[in-house]
Amino acid sequence: MAKKIDKIIGRMYKNEEILSKYASKSRESVRLIQEENDIRPNYFRDIDRIIHSLSYTRYMDKTQVFSKQKDDYLSKRMVHVQLVSKIARTIGRGLNLNEDLIEAIALGHDIGHVPYGHVGEAILNKISLEYNEGMFNHNVQSVRTLMNIEHGGQGINLSLQTLDGILCHNGEFISDKYAPKSKNIATFLKEYEKCYYDKATLKHLTPMTLEGCVVRISDIIGYIGRDIEDAIKLGIIKKEEIPKNITDVLGDTNKSIINTVILDILSNSIDKPYIKMSKDIYNAIINLKKFNYEFIYAKANTKEDIKNYETMFRTLFNKYVFDIENNNKNARIFKVYLNNMSDEYINNTSTYRKAIDYISGMTDLYFNREYNYIKNK
Repeated sequence: MAKKIDKIIGRMYKNEEILSKYASKSRESVRLIQEENDIRPNYFRDIDRIIHSLSYTRYMDKTQVFSKQKDDYLSKRMVHVQLVSKIARTIGRGLNLNEDLIEAIALGHDIGHVPYGHVGEAILNKISLEYNEGMFNHNVQSVRTLMNIEHGGQGINLSLQTLDGILCHNGEFISDKYAPKSKNIATFLKEYEKCYYDKATLKHLTPMTLEGCVVRISDIIGYIGRDIEDAIKLGIIKKEEIPKNITDVLGDTNKSIINTVILDILSNSIDKPYIKMSKDIYNAIINLKKFNYEFIYAKANTKEDIKNYETMFRTLFNKYVFDIENNNKNARIFKVYLNNMSDEYINNTSTYRKAIDYISGMTDLYFNREYNYIKNK
């Protein structure tokens, strides 16, 4: 039996023999809490832990861009995550990087997204700051969820490299070149904590692995063209309205945008210790991103929508804080959430943070049900 297991383990690790010298190998992975290995390479094991997490399941009903639309073909957060994973693994395979690490980072990168997407995130950030809980950002909450909330408040003990890639994934801050920055557990945790109060840290997060860099650029590739197609489907924009200086470089479909950018990254990054885009492609992406913000994202929600969402978030937050402060064990936040959490989480987490954690993990549907329940009670 032992010989057969050794043979299986050898096969599980065999693909790492051909990886680039710049790739992150499983033997280099570090967990915040050391534990015994099994037959799976560590990053492969991280993938399993993420897809079996409760938070991963909730991707299926979280907003990507458009919240109130009933069209089943519009992207949800789950679709975006799968697109990022596929795009990143394509780049990773072309560069001989570790696809297991890439997939783990990609699948976990948006776990911390809240109901109603970036609009909900902005509202929860406002609430968090008002109650001195620091800034709320979905990439930071993704790490917090996987490190401190999942598994009843014990976390699922992912590799440092996976957690770091998730923390540093934010495609909102784009560059034409990404080069890894060396870190250890102590520097990662310090950087993570600074993200709650230092905007400069948030804007300049740099992954510790080349795989993390790949996911970071893949995040924007994964949404920038798909969001256009969703907006066209809804009649918000017409394809002809996209400026010609963008379409001449990237194309005018999601397929052509993805293909063009991936090929450019591969040709500029092969056998290099960094991920790079050409100047023309980078400038076209910047211009397309500006176009999307002005003509799509700014129109995805009306002022009335945003006002209503804020009312909903504050209603839930205030109710949960009241229930915790009054030890109302019959309240939903206890029955659904806090009663399932460890003593360590309960004793070391503020009342306000407990309410924020609970709300941030909700799907849009559950969020709406909670609001209607509280409002009509």
